This record gives sequence, C-alpha cells and structure tokens, in this order.
Amino acid sequence: ICRLFFLINTIIVWSIKFYCKKKWERCPSHGIHVDSPPIIPTLTTSYAHAPQSLLRAVERWPDREAMAFLQDGVRKTFAEFQKDVDQAAAGLLALGLNKGDRLGVWGPNTYEWVLFQFATARAGIILVSVNPAYQLQEVEFALRKVGCKAIVCPTQFKTQKYCDMLRQICPEIESSSPGDIKSARLPDLRSVIVLDSRHPGMLHLDDVMQAGSSQYVQQLQDLQKKLSFDDPINIQFTSGTTGAPKGATLSHHNIVNNAYFIGRRVGYNWRPNPRICLPVPLYHCFGSVGGGMCMAMHGISLVFPSPGYDGKANLAALESERCTFVYGTPTMYVDMINQPDLAKYDLSTVEAGIMAGSPCPPELVKKVVSLMGIKEITIGYGTTENSPVTFCASPKDNLERKSETVGYIIDHLEAKIVDPTTREIVPLGMMGEIMIRGHCVMLEYWGDKVKTEECITKEGWYKTGDIGSMDGYSYCRIEGRIKDMIIRGGENIYPAEIEQFLHTHPKVVGVEDARMGEEVCACIKLVDGQDCTAEEIKAFCKGQIAHFKIPRYILFVTSYPLTITGKIQKHKLRADAESQLGLKKGK
Repeated sequence: ICRLFFLINTIIVWSIKFYCKKKWERCPSHGIHVDSPPIIPTLTTSYAHAPQSLLRAVERWPDREAMAFLQDGVRKTFAEFQKDVDQAAAGLLALGLNKGDRLGVWGPNTYEWVLFQFATARAGIILVSVNPAYQLQEVEFALRKVGCKAIVCPTQFKTQKYCDMLRQICPEIESSSPGDIKSARLPDLRSVIVLDSRHPGMLHLDDVMQAGSSQYVQQLQDLQKKLSFDDPINIQFTSGTTGAPKGATLSHHNIVNNAYFIGRRVGYNWRPNPRICLPVPLYHCFGSVGGGMCMAMHGISLVFPSPGYDGKANLAALESERCTFVYGTPTMYVDMINQPDLAKYDLSTVEAGIMAGSPCPPELVKKVVSLMGIKEITIGYGTTENSPVTFCASPKDNLERKSETVGYIIDHLEAKIVDPTTREIVPLGMMGEIMIRGHCVMLEYWGDKVKTEECITKEGWYKTGDIGSMDGYSYCRIEGRIKDMIIRGGENIYPAEIEQFLHTHPKVVGVEDARMGEEVCACIKLVDGQDCTAEEIKAFCKGQIAHFKIPRYILFVTSYPLTITGKIQKHKLRADAESQLGLKKGK
C-alpha cells in the first residue's frame, strides 16, 4: 500500500510540474511570481523581475470585465483587451515607430486612450499624455518639446477641434502621404492617427490595427527581451498652474510600483471584484496610474461614465454599474454632493473612494461621508513627478485622520519635512517643505537638465515645493505651496490654512499691496441660492484665526479658472482679483 501511495504521489507531482512547465512556456510574461517560490528555471540573463502586469492579470482573470466606457458602449474583458493591445503594438511597429520614440495621445477619456497606454508600453514607445484642453500654442509646445513622432486624437470633442488645430500647426499634413508627414514647425512628427474618421494625410485607427502582420507580431515578441524597468515609458506634463508646463518623465519602475502600492493601501488586494467609477482624466496620473495601471496590477474593473466630467453621468454610473469605489478631485465631489437630485440615486454599493488632485477641505470630506454615504473615503497626496501618490490614508482610518491629514507614507518610500532655508529636518509637528525619495521619483524633466537638478538632489530627494507637517505616525498635514505663500508685513500666511477654517470651497490668493508687499484676498463661491457679504465673512473669522490672516479683500465669484484636472489656476485667479480690485504691481 505504501509503495502504491508513493507511486501515485510521484505521478501527481510530476504531472503538476509538467503542466506548470508547459503553461509557463506558453505564457509570454516570464518572470518570478513573488507570492510563491519559483519552481521552473526561467532566466536567460542575470536579471530577475516580476512578470508584466497586464499579462499576469490576463492569466488570472481572463473573463473578468476590465473596463466599460458607458457613453461609447465599449466593454472589454482582460483577455479581449490584451488581444487589442498586442494588435495595436504590432501596428505601431509596422508604422515605423521604434523603442524610445514618443507618441502623444490627445483627447478625452475613451477606450483608445487606455489601449495606446498599454500598446506603447508593450512596444517600448514613450506615451506622451497631452492635455485634451490644450490650444494651438500649448499643443505645439508640448509636441515640439518632447519630439513626438506620432499623435493619436479624435477629430474633435465638444469645442476642441483637434484635427483642425493640427492642420493649422502643420499645413503640410493635407499634401503628405499618411505616415510620412514632414512639418517645418514639428520636424519630428510623422503620423497623425485619428480615432473616428478619415482625413487627408492622416491615418485611421483601423490602419494601425490592421498593419500588425505576423512579421511585426514576432518583432514585438523579440522586443520584450530588450525592455528594461528603467526605460522611460510616460511623459506627463505638469498642469502649468504657476507657469510653463514641464515634461515629467516616468519609468516602468515608477508607475508599476506606485499602482501596486496604491492598490494595496486602498484594499484592492482584499476587496472582492472592485468596480471603480473613474471620472478623472486619463491624461493625468490620477487616471492613468490610479486607474489604468491599478486595473492591470490588481484586476479591478474600471467604469468610465463619460468622456469628459459630467456629475449626473457619474452618479448614474455609480448606481447602474453597482460601483464599489469612486475617484475624484475635490471639485468633482463638490459637484456631486450639490446635485439637486442626489438623494434619488442608489449609492448603497459604494464603499470607498479616493479624493486627490488638489487640497481637500476637511468639511468636504465629512459631507461626502454624510451625504453620499461613502464611509471609507480616502485622501491621497502626491505630485506628477512622484508617479503620483506619496501619502494616502487607510480606508479604515477614523474620520479625523481622513479629513485633517493626507494619510501616511506609501510603502517603501521615504519622506522628510525640512526647513526651506536651512534644509534641516524640522521637529515633529513643525511646518516645512515636504521631500520624497524612493521608487516613485521621476527620471527627469524631459530635455531640461537645469530644472531637473533644481528639484532632485544628488541624494535622490525630490523637493515637492509643498509645505506640510508630520506627526509621530507619519500622517501628513498639507499647509500649502511655498510659491502660494503670502508674505504680509513679514508674516508668512498659508492660504490652505485659511481655506480649511472657512469650511467652504474658496481659493485664497495673495494680491499686491503697496504697504504689506502682499495682502490676503479670499475668492469665495457661495452655495447656490445663498447670499453673503464681506462683513459676514470677516465677522466669521474674527476671534477664530489670527487677525493678520483675516482676508482684507473679499470677492464673490461664480466659478474658478480650472485646469482640466480640477485644480484652481491661481495665477489667473490672482490676476482676475487684482484687476477687479484695481491693484496692479507697483501701485
């Protein structure tokens, strides 16, 4: 009996090994599975790495829905998506794009945005995330700065006529052969790939998808051995709220690690089948890393309510798709809780969410919990240059920590708070500049060595330019930006501190003042149907915050100048405030 048992056991073990070996040989995602010891020798060089994120997700959840674009009626499983990615990647190689070339994606949230995000990574091409709101000068600057060889876009979206703008920049397009553009103003540009219709001199998406013959499929497979985790994979332009945008260059190592640790922090590794409502733009890290990359790393399902943000569409998607998670900037959450028919939507499946992208007023966090019933709302903080998340609360944290801080440091990162002048680490609870070091720090600002060296020290610390403080548990409070700091008669004032006190959604900026150097001006948007006076605001502040922090000027506005990610463009707001108040520099 013992010999028979031993024989059966041996047959079972060798059968399992044979099956695993064959499955491994068929799988293109060779690497080390870190959740169990490797049982098959797979290395061909002295370099070990985990398998490619999307391929591993396909192995584990081939028939799970990866994403749904509700307005376009597009739904894809992980297996279907991977097939499209390989086809698009081979097509890009057929068009003459090579490893290291730059391809821009310019447009709103569509399936093709995510498709090219992963197809470029598969082919070693660098994705350039182009702000869909860019106008002529801005898009020309971005494409020229990084030397885009190709750009992908729809014909138009709302008032944005993408193909018309490209023809204005490059009139040579109409007389060129598709894929062979030669432009004086954009000398690197060769191809314009249009998603929805055909135009002279431009390629259609179908041309790309059909170009990937077996020759280029094999070329794609061979190329996988030449890709490195340190290769640049994405150029994200900073939002430009304080000046000309810079091209933060991120690597595979940056965004794969960031997505992995974001997912673990918010619980994607233990939540059953998370469905994420994703209204934030894909061109920004919040959407592409927190959304697209988290999808691949953790097997979550993404639901896109609309190509551009629409509050009603967002609430409808939460209900109809039975979403369990929602992303948004503070501005987006304000819009959702102020929808007059909010109460009619069934949001009972929504357990958690992330609020990030700009400062999050504590009162807003509390309203999201009470009015939307999202008990596990989490604040995230980071910068584009940090891939982007560096601090994030636990969904299980108490309300005080969720509303008053941006959480604690992400796994395997370092953070320190330093005196902006001496660069010495400050005591716990003291304010200073936040600095970050670790796997999230970008490679560089593309083509700008001086700016890169200004913000990344020789020891690898990234200077965020944000002012904050940390407690003994590493929970961080954000006080404002060094550049936004108002210096009034020698007193340093951080607008975020005043904003949080007002418990509304104002944005506070400094305006020129001949006596004080700068003065505090609060630009306040009132709740619909409410009236208020400057005297009421000042009375509300009196005795509650220091007298020198009470805004001297109060302006009531109906809207704020925003970037597409929902951030207030403070340089524009400041200029508008100075114009309305008749305050000009030097007066």
